[in-house]
Amino acid sequence: MNRWATFAGAMALCAVCSPAFAAVNIFACLPEWAALATELGGDKVSVYQASNALQDPHRIEARPSLVARMRSADLAICTGAELEIGWLPVLLQTAGNQKVQPGQPGFIAAAEFVDRLEVPTRLDRAEGDIHPAGNPHVQLDPHNIAKVGLVLTQRLEQIDAGNAAYYESRSKDFQGRWGQAISRWEKDAAPLKGLRIVPYHKDSVYLIKWLGLVEVMNIEPKPGIPPSAGHLSELVGRLKGGAADVVARSAYQDPKAATSLAEKTNIPVVELPYTVGGTPGAKDLFGLFDDSISRLKAVKR
Repeated sequence: MNRWATFAGAMALCAVCSPAFAAVNIFACLPEWAALATELGGDKVSVYQASNALQDPHRIEARPSLVARMRSADLAICTGAELEIGWLPVLLQTAGNQKVQPGQPGFIAAAEFVDRLEVPTRLDRAEGDIHPAGNPHVQLDPHNIAKVGLVLTQRLEQIDAGNAAYYESRSKDFQGRWGQAISRWEKDAAPLKGLRIVPYHKDSVYLIKWLGLVEVMNIEPKPGIPPSAGHLSELVGRLKGGAADVVARSAYQDPKAATSLAEKTNIPVVELPYTVGGTPGAKDLFGLFDDSISRLKAVKR
């Protein structure tokens, strides 16, 4: 385990730390939702982060410690759209906590409250790991973070009515700072429009759409299917001659395929944080977008 992996793990453990008299126990499936809950809940919430940025969000082990945390939660916030289909249903069922079951005020599936991209018109397993409700990696458009933040605030006010004014105040402050940051990011990233990018997996489509990038192809032949040597050779042939500007991978993905492709095509490769904690610069939600844009600009030719 390298030094950054150790640091990222420590960040996840830190998220487990809680105020002494928190009113609401929150179970956050992924780092971005833990960060948002901390921003909005302040010292009135105790946030448990179930995974870290260097773990594949599709494949988290539903271990007993997570069940115990889910059992004591007042609110659970996850992505939904079947991103956590391999582990979240097991946690919910085993924990048996009625407060956080789907349909209850204590359960938020963030993807339900944003406009989802790539909703398939037909389902065919031969096409890879396709999500019936659309692409679930919604956190990489900051406008989606704002929308989910409003929902989370409303649920906190409902669950902990005595502190409703506190949550409303923190929400207004966050939304104000977030709106200013979005304006700054969009101005700063304007030179990136049209950048031709080859991501490893289809986990950057919201970032690509928001910034006006062009997804040329993916390193995976189909979503969730690792590239074979033959597929990589085919990609090298298709990308030679300047068909793309940058190869990208998320922090949780194995770097070998992206690095090999970049070396054989002379196209620069960039590691993107994907979520809070994915890179040293992505220390919080603001850092996630600051660092993503900075890294893309650094490799733009």
